[in-house]
Order: sequence, then structure tokens, then C-alpha cells
Amino acid sequence: MASAAFHMAHPCSGSKRPDQITWHRVFAFPLVIDDSLSIATQFLAQDVEMAEEETGDAKQVELSLAATGNAAPSISQHHTLKYSLLGPSLTKSGQNGVDQKKVSEVIYNASKGSKFFNNEEAKDKTLTAKINRILLKKRELQRVEEQGGLKNELKKADEYIAELEYGRDLTQVVVHVDCDAFYAAVEELDRPELKDLPFAVGMGVLTTCNYHARKFGCRSGMAGFVAQKLCPELIRLPLNFDKYTAKAKEVRAVLEQYDPRFESASMDEAYLNITEYCKEHDLEPEDAVSQLRAQVHEECKITVSAGMAANAKLAKICSNKNKPNGQFKIPADRATILAFMRDLPTRKVNGVGRVFERELDAIGIKTCGDLYPQRHYLQRLFGEKAFQFLMGIYLGLGKTIVRPAEEFERKSVGTESTFHDMSDPKDFRDKLRWTADELAKDLERTQFKGRTLVLKIKLHTYEVFSRQAQPPKAVYTADDLYNYSLPMFAKLEKEIPGMKLRLMGLRCTHLVSMKKGEVDFFGRARQQATGIAREASGDGAALANVDEEGWQIWPDDEFEDAARQERLDEEAELEQLSQEIDATDKEASLGYNPDGAPSDYRRYGNGFAWRSVLEEEHAKAEEAEQLSRPAIEQWMCPICSIPQPADEKAFNEHIDGCLSRQTIKEIVKTTNDNPSDQIPTRVLSPMPSNTAKRKRGRQVKGLGAGDGEKRAKKAFFA
Repeated sequence: MASAAFHMAHPCSGSKRPDQITWHRVFAFPLVIDDSLSIATQFLAQDVEMAEEETGDAKQVELSLAATGNAAPSISQHHTLKYSLLGPSLTKSGQNGVDQKKVSEVIYNASKGSKFFNNEEAKDKTLTAKINRILLKKRELQRVEEQGGLKNELKKADEYIAELEYGRDLTQVVVHVDCDAFYAAVEELDRPELKDLPFAVGMGVLTTCNYHARKFGCRSGMAGFVAQKLCPELIRLPLNFDKYTAKAKEVRAVLEQYDPRFESASMDEAYLNITEYCKEHDLEPEDAVSQLRAQVHEECKITVSAGMAANAKLAKICSNKNKPNGQFKIPADRATILAFMRDLPTRKVNGVGRVFERELDAIGIKTCGDLYPQRHYLQRLFGEKAFQFLMGIYLGLGKTIVRPAEEFERKSVGTESTFHDMSDPKDFRDKLRWTADELAKDLERTQFKGRTLVLKIKLHTYEVFSRQAQPPKAVYTADDLYNYSLPMFAKLEKEIPGMKLRLMGLRCTHLVSMKKGEVDFFGRARQQATGIAREASGDGAALANVDEEGWQIWPDDEFEDAARQERLDEEAELEQLSQEIDATDKEASLGYNPDGAPSDYRRYGNGFAWRSVLEEEHAKAEEAEQLSRPAIEQWMCPICSIPQPADEKAFNEHIDGCLSRQTIKEIVKTTNDNPSDQIPTRVLSPMPSNTAKRKRGRQVKGLGAGDGEKRAKKAFFA
């Protein structure tokens, strides 16, 4: 890659005020993806205009930052917006050599003037202003450090790094398997004539492109009409999830031979721990993975790429190194891992999305190695969780224990749907009722109820609002979900008069499991009601808290989920934009029903919902196992009529206990029936009337100061 020539014109001498100064930057390279430099950094370098018209606090902030060497982009600049419009899958394989500036210009011009564009522009300005504040805060921290401060922060950071290093595990072999252009590869099996043509799967939003299409800049998560402008010969196929799910099951059947407890992260990717497999078969990890990939190709007729490392985070990065149909391994050596992470752009790490990447890039963190010199700033700038996440990235640490996705503890259950612009209050309530019904079905399926209910709406301007409430009880029925969400919605109606909606969703958090085991608290076998065997069977989604189960806890999950959600929101908005632009194209709406239930794409293609598919499969398997499992044999106790385990010794002991209790009950009953046999009750006398300090309380009726018999004093231990 050609080196950049960077020139910044200094302000001319004279009487110009700071807000009248014009800055210019000139660069001498085209934008192509280079692994050695952050994509965001390369893209920010393309703009040769600086805003001259902007005044006010934002401009003053920018100029003060420029004076300190921490120049931030102007809020009015569109180069950051153009980078944002490139989409969430910019780091997908097959993009090498693509002129991303040209791609961004096509996207920018195609969407300019739309509600989607206006919303993206507003979000970009907000993020730029936030970055300005972060830079000012960093400059303040630098001043404190120059005066001898931040020693405690530096010590704390070093202690945390030492703690992480102490727990580093290099004994495991974790593999990340990723199917190559999965949906496209499956389609090629039925239509081999597409193999040498650029084509994509997905109409409104592309879900997968083959590698011929990627050479033109097309990629997953891109609006279909934009991809068509980049590659006019592009063939777009509608989604067929039944076909993809069937093929995914074939691949999973191969994977479970290498690790029966592999984690299916999505329909086309999985994590495996092959440590035991390699020991049992006396194989090196590279040989085992080569064998696995060859077996998938032979039995499933598609190719997969794989990454091998000491933990899941590194394995996922490695799987993208030699795509397609390749593999890459990082040796389980601390020095090698640190060297590998040092030059890795932060965006290559799962959990660092476009927003977080821009924030890190603004403070000079472009690669993972840049994190260490600024480790004592990170907690102050981004918070404790982000600090922990970033230190794990710098050290190349991640989870080493792999388990099925359906065993992970659920944090929420929710549903949402997109529809054409709606403004009628009655339609709002009908849609809210429908959403409550859908969520109730999901809660019944997953056997959860929620202590917190969250309402989400998206306006026709793409602005998103959410409200949450904590009902007096955990909720799961459609009526409760609707009744407790309606006041939140009514309040939003007052706050936003005349609002038009295009999305509505409900979600339950702080979940409580409703699943029942085979025996109750008292050890009795539960009697399953007919017709609802699925409810009792459970779905494997709720385990005890990970802490109690001893599973590893990493801050990665929260950031990975946030990055995934960022991508999902982007794809949903692009889907709507495509619907607006391709309104006259009936084919463009195939597989997408904006006025009905959530589309198949949201159900299967978004990573979160794939887990629901696995849960359903797991529930059906458990249901079949329970039906085939012999009923628990129990014997009925003739005394208490409570069923007991079919164990002779335990049953006899139980009967002896019941007989003893029965005997005591009969004695008590006989005594109550014969009052003359009862033990006389002694009446305690109150304290003398001349006692200086009396105990509060009611006097015993009929007793005076000296009434009653005196009791002989007794030692307390007598």
C-alpha cells in the first residue's frame, strides 16, 4: 500500500478568529483495505474538506482538540457518515482490493434524502460530538498525568493484567468453523450454473454473496438496490431457510463427531474444543481440522474454513485468515499470541463494532497493541466493563470451555415486527396486542416469565424509543403483557403527538424459570397434564447461574451481543429502505412480510434467533426422550397417601415414621377428648405493684398486685 502524504495547512498570520480558520488535508492514496491499518483510519483520511461554516461550542471543542494534537472530525463532515454507511460487514473476507471510497459514494448517493439517510446523519453527528467529549476528557487526564497523577489507575490496570495473565490457559485447542458463503454455497448445489457468476442471496438486504460478487464490493448486510448499482449483473435469489437449515444439520452431524458438546453460534458457524479428540486419536490439531474440513466437503458438498487457537476469541479471528476453504492456527505460546494481537486492527475482534471502533480510533487506538500504553485511561474514558474487555483483547484471552448454545443462561425473551407506517391509535393498540400474544407464545415455549417488561418503538423517521416497567409480579400471559405495556405506550403517545410507527417490540428481562423437574420440593413425582407435554419437557435454555455452575465468565459476551445488535438494527433499517426504494418491484419483497409475523430472516439469520431454533430442537429431543423413558415407579404410602420412591428400605422407614406420627396424633386427640386427664395449667403472677420499673403489657384479667401463687425460684439450668 502506498504511503500517505499528509499535510495540514497552518492558520495564516493575521486577525482571523479561531472559528474563521480553515484547515486542509491532502492525501495521496486510494482507499483499499489493509490489515495493517484500521479501516476507519484509512477512510477518515479521504475527506479534503473541513467545515468553515460551523460555529458554537462544537467548533470550539474541535479547535481546542486540534491545538492539543487530538484533532477530531467536524460534526458537519460527511466522511464519517460515508464510512458508517459502508455497513456492518466491512471486514468480511473477499474484500481485498475493493475501492471502498467508490462503494461509499454509491451508497451515499443512493440513500441521500431518505429517512434512513437523515437518521444515519443525525446518529453520526451525535457520535462525533461524543468523540469530541472523549478527547477533551483524555486531554484532561493527560494533564493530570503530567502533574504526577493517575498512578493509582496505572497500578490498578497492571494488577488486573497480572491477574488475567495468571489465569491464562494454553492447554486447550478451540476451533472456530465457519461455512464459506453458506447460503450461496447451498444455492449453488441446486443451480451449479451460478458458480462462475456474481450472485447473492436476499432481496431487500443481502444475507450472503458469493466471492465473485464480493470483488465488486457487494457483501452481506448491504441493501439490494445498492448492490445492484455496484454490480449491475448481480443475480439476487430469495431466501429459502428450510433448505439452509437442512444443510446446517448435515454439517452439525459431522461436527459432533469431533466434539459432542460443540457450540452452534449461528446457522453457519460453530465452536469446538477438540483437545480430547486429538488425545484419543493421537492427532495434531492441524491434522484433525483438515480431516474435519475434508469430511464436511465430502458429506455435505460445501467448504468450511477454520481457525485454531487456545481460546474461542482467537479461534474466530483465525478462521477469517485463510478464507475460503482454508485454516489457520496460532501456536499456544504467550509471546506468539501477544505478537499476533499487537498488529491486529481492533475491528477484527468480535465485539468491536463500528461505533466502538471510531471511539477507539479517535484516541489513537488503531490496533490491539495500542491499548497497553493507554491502559490507565480506558476505565475513565469508557467504563470498567469496557476496560476489562479491552485488556482481554490486548492479551488475546478468551473462553476455553465450549458448550451447547441452548445451555447458556437466557437474559431476555422478546419479539418485534416491522410494518408499513402506522398512525391510527386503534391500529397501535391492535399491533401492541398482537405483539403481546407473540411474546406470550415465546415465553411459553422457553418456560420463562419476566420481572421487567420493555417496550420498543421505531418512528417513521427511524428514531428508536424504549420504555420499561417492573410489574408487581413476574409476567408471562398475553393479558398481563398487554395491560402492563399499554400505560408505557400511552405515555409515549403523549410525549410524541401524531407519531407514526414502523416497528414495535416487547421484551421480558430479569427472567424467572417456570420449568418443573421430575419431582417436586417434597420428592414427589410430578404428574404431567395431558396435551402439554412440551411445557413440562423444557427446552434446556435455563441453567443455574453461570457462577454457581462454575462456567467461565467473560465481559466479552456483553460487547459481542452489542456489536451483533448494532448489525441487526442496521440490517433491519436497510431492509426498510429497500422496501421504500423497490416498492414497485414485487420480487424485492419476497420472503419479507412487513405487516405480519417477523420474517424468516429475523428468525434464522440474525444470530440471536438461531438459538431459538436450537432450543426448539432440544425441546423436541427432550420430549421424545421423556416419552420413551419409563415412568418413575412409586409406591403409595397407606398412612399419608403420599407416593414414595420404589425403594423397599426407604419405603419401610417412611411407613415407620408415618406410624410414629400417627400414634402421637392419636394420643393428642385422646387427651383433648378427656379434659380431666389434662395437665393443670399454672397461672403466672404479675410483677408486684411496688416495683419501680414495670414491664409493659396487659394485666392478666382477675389478678391483682398480690394475687396468685408464688412460684419457687429455680436456677435457669435446673
